[in-house]
Amino acid sequence: MVDRTLTAFGRIDALLNIAGAVPQIDLFEMTDEAWDAGLALKLHGARRLTVAAWPALRQAKGSVVLISGNSAEFPKAPYAAVGAINAAIVALAKAFSDRGIADGVQVNSVLPGPVLTGRRRSYLEKWAPAHGMSVEEATASFPQQAGITRYGEAEDIAELMAFLVSPGAKWMTGSAVRMDGGEVKSI
Repeated sequence: MVDRTLTAFGRIDALLNIAGAVPQIDLFEMTDEAWDAGLALKLHGARRLTVAAWPALRQAKGSVVLISGNSAEFPKAPYAAVGAINAAIVALAKAFSDRGIADGVQVNSVLPGPVLTGRRRSYLEKWAPAHGMSVEEATASFPQQAGITRYGEAEDIAELMAFLVSPGAKWMTGSAVRMDGGEVKSI
């Protein structure tokens, strides 16, 4: 991917590291294989891609944004792998940002809350009937139950990421920026 990008554009100014979903499996039900698959996809994938792109990012004085998730700040048993891997992503971003100070590469992480994506819709399609609701009812009631203003939209996260790689955020590095509609109430 890095080689194709450099061939097509000659440089890499920003890397937005958005790996796929880690299964939401109970702490005591998760197999080693599912745990390892989550690590390989999100954590190892983020590290490998960032390392591969680093020389070009260093040359361009570029930026990296790693997507984590707000479960990094409040891990729960049903989402043990998700929370642990998201916390590791935040730590990885901080380590890269420390290296980036010397190399001129800015690195931050974003911790989104519930975003209404295809994955979230699939989850609601399974959850709603098990709780005696239609998918529409479950979708409408979740924000209030979760104590958030509304579901996030992909555009919300994209705009934050665009800001983090813009000149306006150049003094920001090593930051873990939560954008979750108020779901996490900690200070």
